[in-house]
Amino acid sequence: MKLKSEKNFFQPRARLLLQLGDKLIKNENIALLELIKNSYDADAKKVTVNLTSITDKKLGKIDIIDNGEGMDMDIIENVWLEPGSDYKEQLFKKRKRTKKYKRLPIGEKGIGRFGVHKLGNKIELISKKEGKNEVVVSIDWNEFSKNKYLKDARFEVYERTSSEYFKRSRTGTRIIITDLRSSWDRKMVRDIYKSVFTLNSPFKKAGTFQVDINSDEVSLLQNLPQWDDIQKFALWHFKCKIEGSQITEFEYKFTPWDSMAGIPPKKVTHLDDFIANRSTLVIPKEKGKKKKSEEVLNLSRNYGSNNDPLTIGPITFEGYLFDRDKTTLELNEQTGVSLLKQYLDEQGGIRVYRDNIRINEYGEKGNDWLNLDIRRINVPAKKVSNNLILGVVDLDSEQSSALIEKTNREGFIENEAFNDFGTALRYVLNLVEVLRKSDKDLIREKYNPSEAEEPVLHHLGELKDLVESRIKDLDLKNQINTHLIKIEEDYTRINEILLTSAGVGLTMGVGIHEVQKVISELNEIVKSETVPENILNLISHLDELIENYGDLFVQSKKEDHEIIPLINGALFNLSYRLRAHNIRVEHRYRNFDKVKIINCSKRLLLGAIVNIIDNSIYWLNRKEKNLEKTDEGFEKRILIDLFLNKNDDMLEILIADNAVGFGLPTDQITKPFITDKDDGLGMGLGLHIASEVMKIHDGEINFPDKGNYDIPEIYKYGALVVLRLKLNQSRK
Repeated sequence: MKLKSEKNFFQPRARLLLQLGDKLIKNENIALLELIKNSYDADAKKVTVNLTSITDKKLGKIDIIDNGEGMDMDIIENVWLEPGSDYKEQLFKKRKRTKKYKRLPIGEKGIGRFGVHKLGNKIELISKKEGKNEVVVSIDWNEFSKNKYLKDARFEVYERTSSEYFKRSRTGTRIIITDLRSSWDRKMVRDIYKSVFTLNSPFKKAGTFQVDINSDEVSLLQNLPQWDDIQKFALWHFKCKIEGSQITEFEYKFTPWDSMAGIPPKKVTHLDDFIANRSTLVIPKEKGKKKKSEEVLNLSRNYGSNNDPLTIGPITFEGYLFDRDKTTLELNEQTGVSLLKQYLDEQGGIRVYRDNIRINEYGEKGNDWLNLDIRRINVPAKKVSNNLILGVVDLDSEQSSALIEKTNREGFIENEAFNDFGTALRYVLNLVEVLRKSDKDLIREKYNPSEAEEPVLHHLGELKDLVESRIKDLDLKNQINTHLIKIEEDYTRINEILLTSAGVGLTMGVGIHEVQKVISELNEIVKSETVPENILNLISHLDELIENYGDLFVQSKKEDHEIIPLINGALFNLSYRLRAHNIRVEHRYRNFDKVKIINCSKRLLLGAIVNIIDNSIYWLNRKEKNLEKTDEGFEKRILIDLFLNKNDDMLEILIADNAVGFGLPTDQITKPFITDKDDGLGMGLGLHIASEVMKIHDGEINFPDKGNYDIPEIYKYGALVVLRLKLNQSRK
């Protein structure tokens, strides 16, 4: 026998609404922004926020007034007084826009009204819709804590046949909040002020939605830095548009200050090769925690279902970048450097806007949502942290449905679409950082040149000069100089060891990968009982492979080596990758019939050649992916040849490919951490290592004009690198 309960329904407690306000609305900042966003949804052009006696919670008042379309009694009763109403959500799904400014609603959760409770205990709402009576709602939230059940908590709702506030033909909504829950301090007021004024993008001077904030306590808002005061310090500006898998628009500008005489400005657009050859969003493809390959990221794909399609849509990304280096800032003749640092510390970062209304949290202090600060720690010379950039991302609400706001209004749900969104932004930012790095180096070289090149040896040189001029005791001077020379030698030796280690680090993954593949092949052959000759060939291959990689670790001195076997060894180390990526190598160097022996450190030269070919492999694959969207056939090729210079005292190793060439100035690409590969695909050390290796051998790395050498037309637009090594005079 079943004894049924008579209470087969939920009976919410009155205090539930108070709890929702506390839990769903993080702080006063977000609460006020939610109320302002409601005004945006109501098609208002202007919102005025008046703060009166805000530092005294008993006397304080917050008055929010908009000139939107207002509400009538029907909307008040059936929408505003229904927590969790799907009214706006349905408007959004039906793509029903507002009458005047054609807006889609940005508040879909039906919880924004709880913001009033976060701000104060008493509320008076006055609203007037065109052709309707003025409606008044008076709520004392204290009553909700006194009553047991929600249905018992009563408040006033009535119409006025004769309008007292919205007179004549005026429409809109006014919310007066008193009996404040907190006594506001200076920081709270200033945070509210900054949040309100970042609700719209600072880069857009005009718009259809304006917010004014006023306080009767003027001192609370004094000396707040404004964007117009900060913008004059920005040396770099960029703006781009991403659609689908392509960067369709791009503009980068470097604008030196007038005081930076001799440093030229720079402009790069999507029409320049640097961007044109990198316009496709090619990113690492992750399997588990290991990056195995690359793929084209398409933001236009459907993240939802056929019945409920969800996309990210077009993205506009704009930003201003700054240099906070003390020496650089001293070049700026304008006042306000301290305000600059304060502003960037508090408001720096990248914000997100949808239909020109800000999405909470992104760009807030402490929210490193794009991992900018972590990236800069790893590569400080190149990467940009949050306190060096003020960026804005613009989305279209109708086309970015895959980016779903959290219920608490603190950013987007971190789903697959959000991850792809962040990856696309980092891809663009990486291109900007590469361009900025070369400009920044020009500034450093001009205004602090010697230390920028080699700070340790520079300071040692200064110390030697001081010893020579200041120390009079000859014995003491000799002792000090002996130690300084030893320090310099040790530093140079350690630098060389680290250089070798870096080269090994960049290529070690390739070696392990190849060894694993060979062992896998051996296992398969043994299982299938294939003829012993095949097993022997693979074992020989593995033995030779390990021997060649061993040369990278052995600290060999400079010795005489035949150049052709040495190049063969470098290619052998890369043989599996070259085959796997279907890259054809032209071995013209094998036909070289002149001087074939050089004096070198085999391990270092091997590493230099491997790094250059490794770059070619990457960019050949990148070009192939860029061409996937066309029917154009493309054969990936690398040419290696040998030459003697006209004086017959230098041997030249020429390595060319038919990829995209160098997008960066060739005087910059040998500097450490200069790379235009996307995050995780390169550290910017390969060409730097090759350059340092050439210096150790009294040689050089060149990027000559292709017309200087007899090479096929197919390599016309690719990269050309020449390693020049001094010949041993006894071998000439």
